[in-house]
Amino acid sequence: MDRQVLAVLKINLQHQFGWNEIQYGHLVFAFQTAYALGMLVVGRFIDRLGTRVGYAVTIGFWSLASIAHGFMNSLGGFLVARFALGFGESGVFPASLKAVAEWFPKKERALATGIFNAGTNVGAALTPLLVPFIFARWGWRGCFFAVGALGFIGLALWLWLYRPPEQHAQCSTEELQHIRSDVTESSGKFSVGEILRHRQTWAFVSGKFLIDPIWWFYLFWIPDFLERRHGLSLRQIGLPILVIYVLADFGSVGGGWLSSFLLHRGKTVNLARKTALLVCAICVVPIIFASRVSSVWAAVLLVGLAAAAHQGFSANLLTLPSDMFPARVVASVAGLGGAAGAVGGMLIAEVVAHILQWTGSYTIPFLIAGSAYLLALAVMQLLVPKLEAVRIAIPPTA
Repeated sequence: MDRQVLAVLKINLQHQFGWNEIQYGHLVFAFQTAYALGMLVVGRFIDRLGTRVGYAVTIGFWSLASIAHGFMNSLGGFLVARFALGFGESGVFPASLKAVAEWFPKKERALATGIFNAGTNVGAALTPLLVPFIFARWGWRGCFFAVGALGFIGLALWLWLYRPPEQHAQCSTEELQHIRSDVTESSGKFSVGEILRHRQTWAFVSGKFLIDPIWWFYLFWIPDFLERRHGLSLRQIGLPILVIYVLADFGSVGGGWLSSFLLHRGKTVNLARKTALLVCAICVVPIIFASRVSSVWAAVLLVGLAAAAHQGFSANLLTLPSDMFPARVVASVAGLGGAAGAVGGMLIAEVVAHILQWTGSYTIPFLIAGSAYLLALAVMQLLVPKLEAVRIAIPPTA
């Protein structure tokens, strides 16, 4: 929700401050730059500090950054606030994936990832419904204050509810044995250089670099697409955006369920994950026609199908670090992939902004979106024809 408020208020803020498309692109670029930089360090930070405390720190930081938007009066101020928000939010997926690795055996991780990833769609769906209501009563500043404050409710819930399985009062011995049913993993220190030596790392990083920018494009430009191409007002975009992200939720859970179902049927991790990735990649392709259809609901359904397929693809892609790496390095690998995805997001921010400024058309951005997933899967297949587990060496102690 925090990152989506700016997209929903885009046209209003452009009128308020006189921003053009390229200046709006700079705001997205600032967020993505900080997100990429954060990903390079936050994974190690969470691996060292632990999931519970590490995630709590990042939640508090990004919630303060979200609130800070409401105090800004210039493009420079918004750039600072967006940078801080991006840096704080870089902890989301490394911490979440580490929590999944702590609480689920491999056969259940894709579905668990799909379920938690669906929460991002709930927020993205609620924002265009909530923001116009707040905007009408307290203006654009109130939107940032209110949504940012919600983060502290999430922080309180996280600290209250989350513990590692070994420390959780309601985790029975039987459940703990089920969670630890995979091969026992060693513990010890590791280096990023050790992680980067493996092609499995680069397969995950490549996938994130190619598909994450598409999701950022949806988040930051779909509200504008509906207003610009189909003439919807701020009050009218709520239902179409809700439909898009409800479909994305089904895709997130469904994509995770598909590979988990195949694993339970005795298929290999390699076949199960890549079958789900291929199905999702094919389902994205029709979005290339989204800018050409005249019906608003036809466009919404095309974008919704692509968003669902993205989330299904992402749910399976996000399980690969825990499939291929020991749990103690999962957050670090996820951080490297997230950084690559954010760099891709930096590039897409400038590309889309300049295309819209020059042409006023979404045709090229949707063409890029429709082809990215098949390309990502092809690159990953070249790098890891089989999803083989990595053994991270432990340096000898003195």
